[in-house]
Amino acid sequence: MTTSATIPAGERPVGVDIQESEQNRAVIEALEADNENSSVIHMPGLVRVTSPGRLVLRRETVEERLGREWETHEFQLAIISYFGHIKEWDDDEIVIAWDH
Repeated sequence: MTTSATIPAGERPVGVDIQESEQNRAVIEALEADNENSSVIHMPGLVRVTSPGRLVLRRETVEERLGREWETHEFQLAIISYFGHIKEWDDDEIVIAWDH
C-alpha cells in the first residue's frame, strides 16, 4: 500500500457549495472578496467556492453587495454542503477551516 504526503491543514482546501440563485449572488461575491485565494466554479444549479486552509464570510461584506442588512443565519438557506469544519459562526462572520 502506498501513502501520499499529508497536506497541512493550512493548505488543504475547504469550501462550500451554494445554491445558484439571484438572492445568493451577494453571498458568492462576498466569499470571493473576503478570500483572496478563493476559487469559484459554476455548475448547473450550484456554485462551489474553495480556498486553501480557510474560508471566511463576513456579514458586512454580504450587506455591502446585497444593499440590505443580512444575518449570518441566512447562510443556512444558501448552502448545499461544505467541506472543512465550521470553526466560528457568530453574528459577524462564518469561518470554515480544518482542525488539523
